[in-house]
Amino acid sequence: MKKFPNALVIMLGVIFLAWVLTFLIPKGTYERVLDPATEQTQVVAGSYAPAQGESLGVFDLFLSVPEGIISRAGLIALILLVGGCFYVIEKTGALGQGLQRVVQVMQGREYLALLLVSVIFAAAGATIGLQEEILGRAPILILFCRSMGYNTLVALGVSFGSAVLGAAFSPSNPFAVVLAQQEAELPLMSGSLFRLVFMLIALALWTLYLLNYARRNRVEKIPMDASNHSMGWRNALVLVLLVGTFSLVTYGLVSLDWGFNHLSACFFAMGLAGGLISGMGLNGTAMAFVEGFREMIFACVVIGLAGSITILLEKGVVIDTIVHGLFTPMEGLPASLSSVGMLASQALLHFPVPSYSGQAVLTMPILTPLSDLMGISRQVTVLAYQYGAVNMDLIVPTNGALMAILAIGGISYDQWLRFIWKPALILFAVAAVAILVALQMGYS
Repeated sequence: MKKFPNALVIMLGVIFLAWVLTFLIPKGTYERVLDPATEQTQVVAGSYAPAQGESLGVFDLFLSVPEGIISRAGLIALILLVGGCFYVIEKTGALGQGLQRVVQVMQGREYLALLLVSVIFAAAGATIGLQEEILGRAPILILFCRSMGYNTLVALGVSFGSAVLGAAFSPSNPFAVVLAQQEAELPLMSGSLFRLVFMLIALALWTLYLLNYARRNRVEKIPMDASNHSMGWRNALVLVLLVGTFSLVTYGLVSLDWGFNHLSACFFAMGLAGGLISGMGLNGTAMAFVEGFREMIFACVVIGLAGSITILLEKGVVIDTIVHGLFTPMEGLPASLSSVGMLASQALLHFPVPSYSGQAVLTMPILTPLSDLMGISRQVTVLAYQYGAVNMDLIVPTNGALMAILAIGGISYDQWLRFIWKPALILFAVAAVAILVALQMGYS
């Protein structure tokens, strides 16, 4: 599989496929109304109807590329500035030395380090939907794992994979479960204990699989470069600044409703301060930022191309047809089959709709009355959505964050699939069991 397409070729291929589908799939739309209370656009259930729309030309195909990149401008800015910031911090030697000290403390207990990293990222995914923000930290995480004798796949599994798991099974992810509950007219954060129990079950199985894989696939240990700096007051202050910035960012996301621009500003300020504190000077700090930007450019392009796919399907007026075709056939099935069918349909829909928050807004207004007719509680419908859609972020090539992280780690998409398919199946099995248990116990 040496000639397996790289991330850029895969994304361009999916963009072309999306363009072709606009000619093959009938055009149709649901009626949408603006809810004045929430200021959100909602889909009117049962309002699907065929629609007219212009066919997309070849120029529209190429035009979608810059439009997709522009649509992800805020996220791209975050990736560039986070990447630049961490390159500066890495050049100071403070982070390398700090993590190397952790490795030394964990000597002989490397599994504990992996467990802690996995739990931390799962918690971040569960609380703030952490995913794209991992891009800037991926190089450091890879070096950290290599210093303990673990390969890049392990590093991405305990960080990105654990964050996706946390987001998918979360009782409180504001961009998934909370948004879906709002769309389903359920009390926000209701049913949290049930979700928490199955999140812990999923995390335990996930972590056991990763630890077993790590044990069977050890690599040569490569000590982290501490840049020959002693841990003086400058490096210690840089580490304090790093911890303080992460604390501020977490507080801003949870309590202040911060977006990408706020995060970008924080990390940019941290990079500038870290460079100056370490004695790199303005020129040295600026050059380190430039090097960090260079490392992140490919990831930024991949993120932008993911946006092109949705733009084409929206322009082609076929996204609503895809939703209608996936969910309507389940109306006559028994409740157990219908609920598991919702899980599968949400997973499939995540290919053309890579934003799981967007998927919640698109599908929940349709599925809520449908589930009422089928005798399925709305909480179970929310479970099917969050488990099906968010877990697919581990797999779908239309997820720009996944493809960008693979590019940073030098991992091809086929390598990742060979690694991830077994633990992903475990997560979907846990999800299906959770849904069936919820049905039996009348979870509402």
